[in-house]
Amino acid sequence: MSNSSATNLRSPLGRARGLGSAKEGLHHWWAQRITAVAMVPLTLWFVYSVASLASGRMDFDLWLLSPINAAALVLFIVVGVHHGVIGLQVVLEDYVPTHLARTVSILLVKLIGYGLATVAVISTLIVTLGG
Repeated sequence: MSNSSATNLRSPLGRARGLGSAKEGLHHWWAQRITAVAMVPLTLWFVYSVASLASGRMDFDLWLLSPINAAALVLFIVVGVHHGVIGLQVVLEDYVPTHLARTVSILLVKLIGYGLATVAVISTLIVTLGG
């Protein structure tokens, strides 16, 4: 019996095994939609806030001393980076052909993205708390 005829005798589930799972994709789909909705007001707030600042670091520091501005900026950073990482992961899962390259690429995107978010949040807290 050749390999192709053995494949034809398999059930659809048997042929699909090893080709991925819909569980992870559905989670990413929902997470990306939720973060996208959250980014709309956060982005509008951020653009308006930065545009209303006069030029200069001192104005920004004073603006960031407000707990509401600091909290909103931290949310903007965390939600924005998470949204971006999910989006890049979906692209990598769809277009990187080999499992090893895909896994390494996703790991690097997550490390770089969440690492930069951590630095940005810590920097925001340092300015806010006067460190």
